[in-house]
Amino acid sequence: MITVKEISAEDTYRLRHKSLSQNQSMREYHYQGDHLDTTFHLGAFENQKIAGIASFYMETTNAIHSHKQFRLRGLEIPDQDQSLRIATTLLHKANRILYHGNVEYIWCIVKTAARPFYERMGFSPAGETFEIDPSGSQVILYKEVEKP
Repeated sequence: MITVKEISAEDTYRLRHKSLSQNQSMREYHYQGDHLDTTFHLGAFENQKIAGIASFYMETTNAIHSHKQFRLRGLEIPDQDQSLRIATTLLHKANRILYHGNVEYIWCIVKTAARPFYERMGFSPAGETFEIDPSGSQVILYKEVEKP
């Protein structure tokens, strides 16, 4: 059984470092806004071991016509066989938190290769793909916050 709870920004750094390019220093996994009062971080735990993380920031994009948005960053799940199940569980918990905060949309920027994964969780594109060096082709995706 997966349990999801709020965790500290520091609790996300090791998994961010492990999942992303390990050629970067640990400092590069400290995202701007990690410690703001409006930001929250979730950890998914299975058998008391961290199985995934996600961070949510009060940040807007012009690609969505609403000011009530939060950005998803750093969705990291080391076990690819369980990634959809764990990610969905994290997003359900975030949805409940954001719904009660009157947020209308969750959005994220993802590599185009990851787009099908996010679309299986209900995200839709908010525009065309674009290039970010050195990451490559990316797209903004969004999902409406639903009543739990």
